[in-house]
Amino acid sequence: MLTTAKRFERFVVFCITLTLIGLAIGCESPPESTFELASESRLPKWITLPAGMTRANVSLTMNYHVWPWGRSATFVLRSKKGQVLEKAKGKVRGSGPNQLKNSRAGFPPGYPSYEVITVNGMTEIIEHRKMEPTFYVSDDPAVRKELGVWQN
Repeated sequence: MLTTAKRFERFVVFCITLTLIGLAIGCESPPESTFELASESRLPKWITLPAGMTRANVSLTMNYHVWPWGRSATFVLRSKKGQVLEKAKGKVRGSGPNQLKNSRAGFPPGYPSYEVITVNGMTEIIEHRKMEPTFYVSDDPAVRKELGVWQN
């Protein structure tokens, strides 16, 4: 008969194995947080609109994932009917959001915050202006310079 400790050990190994198999076949973990691209913001460079569609015909969702080995972001482009048109996954730089050395007037404390995300070798700066489920793609040259991101 197995002791309780042995049963627990087997259970932990089983859970870890299931998790690794799920990751290997492409299952995603629940996101740490989810955001929608503001309608007035442009799409990130790595997202391509299908022929015949305009920015007004689509929505873009971004999900942050936090792993022991780093952070990632998944972008899902959808039509107004909810059909998935494109998915992209990228690496988020650093262990947390970035803030500028000199805070900008007119924003709540701690904002805006920025994430540097790279997908397929293309890097964009994602801006969070306040605590809300909305994000923007930043083209501000001063922000790019301070965060060490040059056009690519």
